[in-house]
Amino acid sequence: MITEIIIFLIIIYFAKTIYTEFLASGNPFSSSNQQEESIIEGKFTPKTLYKYNGKDHPKIFMAVKSRVYDVSQGSQFYGPGGPYENFAGRDASRGLALNSFDPAVLTPLDEPIDDLKDLKELEKESLESWDEHFENRYKIVGTLHENGTVNEEIKGL
Repeated sequence: MITEIIIFLIIIYFAKTIYTEFLASGNPFSSSNQQEESIIEGKFTPKTLYKYNGKDHPKIFMAVKSRVYDVSQGSQFYGPGGPYENFAGRDASRGLALNSFDPAVLTPLDEPIDDLKDLKELEKESLESWDEHFENRYKIVGTLHENGTVNEEIKGL
């Protein structure tokens, strides 16, 4: 009788351990995974995008031509200490078009989104090349908006 109880308790212990490991390994039905998905997709403003800079949040997002990309897998480039870290959590369109990492090319968060209308033809081509690079490499997680609307002119550059 005692042997049967001990065996039963051992079976319960292992079943509980396996179930707990299953949940911790990324169960798709887990509420924490569902919550993460809902946090990272949708509409961003320059201020809401900024928190995804690799310092304030583990995810790293950046916008190019009004599309927001999850560049977290390239954290060595876009994260803290990386050569493109100025673009993390920001609209990088002008900097990419000008091939400049200077923080001065970034539009301040409290100003309207850069319309990029003054770009020269070569700068537009450079931006288009970068846009294709990001589109082929990173997941789009949303769009960059100002006052609830996306700037369609920027998307069409």
